Amino acid sequence: MRRFAGLARNPHFWGVVSIFLVLILFHYPHITGEERLSSLFGLQRHALERILFLAPVTYAAFIFGIRGGMISLMTALAIMLPRVFLVSLYPRESLFETCMIAIVGGLISWWFEFRRKEIGKREQTLLKLEAARRELQASIQAIRENERRISALHSISTAINCSLLFEDVFDVAADKVKEVMDVDSVFIYSLNEEKGKLELKVYRGISDEFASEISELKIGEGFNGWVAQTGEPCFIEDAAQDPRLAREAVRREGIKSLFIVPLKSRDKVVGTLCVATLTKRHFSPDERKLLTLIGVELGVAVEKAFFCQELERIGRRYQEIFEKAHDAIWIQDLSGQIIAANQAASRLTGYDLNELIGKNISQFLTPQGLELEMKVERKLLSGEEVEQPYEQRVIKKDGRKAILMLTTSLLGDEKTPSFLHIARDITDEKRLRENLRLYANQISKAHEEERKRIARELHDDTIQIMVAISRRLDNLISEHSNMPEEMLKPLERVQRDIDESLIRIRRFVQDLRPPTLEYFGLLPALKELARQVQDQSDIEVGLEVRGSEWHFSPEEELLIYRVVQEAMRNVWKHSEATKAEIRIEFGDEKTTVTVSDNGKGFEIKGDSEFLEAGKLGLMGMRERAHLLGGSLKIISQPNAGTEVILTIERSDHEIKTG
Repeated sequence: MRRFAGLARNPHFWGVVSIFLVLILFHYPHITGEERLSSLFGLQRHALERILFLAPVTYAAFIFGIRGGMISLMTALAIMLPRVFLVSLYPRESLFETCMIAIVGGLISWWFEFRRKEIGKREQTLLKLEAARRELQASIQAIRENERRISALHSISTAINCSLLFEDVFDVAADKVKEVMDVDSVFIYSLNEEKGKLELKVYRGISDEFASEISELKIGEGFNGWVAQTGEPCFIEDAAQDPRLAREAVRREGIKSLFIVPLKSRDKVVGTLCVATLTKRHFSPDERKLLTLIGVELGVAVEKAFFCQELERIGRRYQEIFEKAHDAIWIQDLSGQIIAANQAASRLTGYDLNELIGKNISQFLTPQGLELEMKVERKLLSGEEVEQPYEQRVIKKDGRKAILMLTTSLLGDEKTPSFLHIARDITDEKRLRENLRLYANQISKAHEEERKRIARELHDDTIQIMVAISRRLDNLISEHSNMPEEMLKPLERVQRDIDESLIRIRRFVQDLRPPTLEYFGLLPALKELARQVQDQSDIEVGLEVRGSEWHFSPEEELLIYRVVQEAMRNVWKHSEATKAEIRIEFGDEKTTVTVSDNGKGFEIKGDSEFLEAGKLGLMGMRERAHLLGGSLKIISQPNAGTEVILTIERSDHEIKTG
């Protein structure tokens, strides 16, 4: 009903109805008595009238679409068919004409519908194209906005990379943010941790008077102080109405909306970035994200500037240390050319500093020193360990030779390595040490000569007298065997005491000057020492010899023997050990003598503590090792035994005998 009511109000509907009424009158002329149209053109049938029925069909199809056209066509057929079957004199031809009219009317309705759909598709396509055009324009606008934002970020990043001063970076950032964000003012604060305040570093779009009033803010004070305290971004729609407003100057400046982000580096707030407008404004998510990213970039800039300033300060301090160091320091490249040196190196070599830089190290070294230098450098480049410091000899500008205690380190990477040398002149110290060593050696020789003299006197005088006394007592006891027992027993006890004293004196004489060492050498003397300790103490003592024997001078053999003798005496007296071992290893470059035991051990102390504790034996062992030009190492822990290691470097006076 609603649809019919709508059609009734449509004038085109009544136009179609009117055409049908007119055509009915023409198609059935006998109703009105009018002459038929076909006869006017000499036609026998109502062909023209039938053709005219295509007019309302076409009109309806054009106005109402295929549905209206088909309804009109059905109506036309309903009007034409009665004449075909009831009135026409030529029913066959009339039926054919009516069918053709139906086909043509259907085609006309379909064509109009097709045209309408095509027009609709074109309109839809045009609408889609318009939507696409608008979307493309929006995308282009977004791309342009993104380009501006990316350009701003790029400019800030470039400023960060090009400048080590965060003030320069802040200047670039403030200009770019004001341009991209289209705001009225921008100001950037930096956090001073010592004062606990935010300090205004850069501002744009505000008066100098206002800038001076907000130049410092406490943490938590105002909008920026709140952001610095919480580390979270903050949007203020109307600053004048916000309860966090701390300075009336903000209201007088006329600032309305603000958006503030923290400057962060490694989750630590180092400042704030604030943009403001004089009218109320809402910032889009993209704008907020952009400002947050810029805040991160500026935080990195502040941190980078801090580290650069700190590195510069440390660099100046190390440069000052380098220049004022008492020890000589120089740096050379792979070719041996000196690329940096300090004043101490200048004093050491005798060359001015400007004269020294650029010279090759080979000009200062002897051939042996140059060979040693190359050996050390090869080891460092290959990653091998180098025993440092080591001795090196250099030739000064005036031709004098100096002995250095040198430490060499590898600097740089694999592509551009260099060598750092730290040297100290020990020429006088070395000479004094040699003199002390010679003096100590002479004292040791004097001690040994005195030992030898005392041993000879004890052997030739005291022992002989005691032997004679023992024999006389023996003869006295034999001749007076019938004397009372209370007189005989004291004499026998005296004789036993004298015999025991003789054994002890002979042992003491042997300790003072072992004849085996004097007549047969080091190894037989050590074998005898091991056997004596084992016989006297019930400690199982072994002797092991490795490598081909090197023969030392008599003085050096005596020093080695004394070290081993003192070590074995400590094992016997203090270790409570059940096993001990003397091990000698003859190598190509050094000889190592080790005395070890499975005793109770002790806690290692320094030389001064050895002296304070009265352990002069251990100190004597160290002194003898020093006289040998070697080193003594003591390894011990409570309940873990003790190991004494004497190391003697090979020297020119050693002769291989094995």
